[in-house]
Amino acid sequence: MAEIFEKMKVEFVDQDESVQVVADSIRDTGEVPERYVRSETKADPVIIDAEGYNLPVIDMSRLLNPDFSEETAKLGSACEHWGFFQLVNHGIDGGLLQQIKADITKFFSLPLEEKLAVAIPPNGMEGFGHHFVFSKEQKLDWVDILFLATRPIEQRNLSFWPAKPSTFRDTLDKYSLQLSNVSAQLFKFMANNLGVDQEIFLSTFKGLPQSVRINYYPPCSQADRVLGLSPHTDGVGMTFLLHVNDVEGLQIRKDGKWFSVQAMHGALIVNIGDIIEILTNGRYKSVEHRAVINPNKERITIAAFHSIHLFCTIGPLQELLTTDQARYKVIDGVEFTKGYFAAKLEGRRYLESLKLGL
Repeated sequence: MAEIFEKMKVEFVDQDESVQVVADSIRDTGEVPERYVRSETKADPVIIDAEGYNLPVIDMSRLLNPDFSEETAKLGSACEHWGFFQLVNHGIDGGLLQQIKADITKFFSLPLEEKLAVAIPPNGMEGFGHHFVFSKEQKLDWVDILFLATRPIEQRNLSFWPAKPSTFRDTLDKYSLQLSNVSAQLFKFMANNLGVDQEIFLSTFKGLPQSVRINYYPPCSQADRVLGLSPHTDGVGMTFLLHVNDVEGLQIRKDGKWFSVQAMHGALIVNIGDIIEILTNGRYKSVEHRAVINPNKERITIAAFHSIHLFCTIGPLQELLTTDQARYKVIDGVEFTKGYFAAKLEGRRYLESLKLGL
């Protein structure tokens, strides 16, 4: 992973401040440091009455059952009209889910000096700290993260995998494997729905590269003045989000407004990334989303990103261009990833820049 980002020449500013420590320090005064104040949180319209704004629910057991062929069409509709869905009966062991939730919670409960043992190095990506910090002046998200490359196994750098709690590494290894199997199945069903060759569709994701971003969002008494995660789309193929605790905070932009997602117990929230929007020539949608903060409770999540192998070419699949013109540029995988990070996590700006002027 380090060699990849060195090749891409993506540079970040070292940011060793823990948001959890900041949150603890202002608990009495309630004064949010100016660097975290986000005026847009009040300016953006939010859907209060979310009736009719429930994410589609996809049942993995039905996808795998030939007697329920309509579930594949339902999956396609969710990808086209929402870009998000909740995946139930996904087959990931319930005991494993409980264990990874417990391990993640224990890690973020460690003293700061122990978490800093796996801190993100200057211009690095993996470890504990912050992402997308390009200058000392920019506004920051109200979150501490732990980012790790998980698959293929040979790309792991275990020096960034916490040794505490002692079960963490083994649990994440098992979870990443089961998620990889789920993602491979979903990619195949998406290909079936699109009417394209499975192997051609999967070739962009050769080896099923995977990384995880574990997020700790401290509570903030002035929650309407901060943002946990800036509005963005995911520069990957597909993302799986698991809520570690039951605190909500994910918001999706729909019809020009934001609405909050209510996660179903035991479900994985899945969203389409920029890569699949490009591959499908815009048929499947990569949707802008963000994370907001709870004033009283911490929120913890783990997002698993299933991405491209960097040395591929990204562009609309030729099988989908028989009756339509290409709407996106063809771009090298390394250049795409470099451009995504350089765009500083600003909404759909980078994805829109790859569109052709038709």
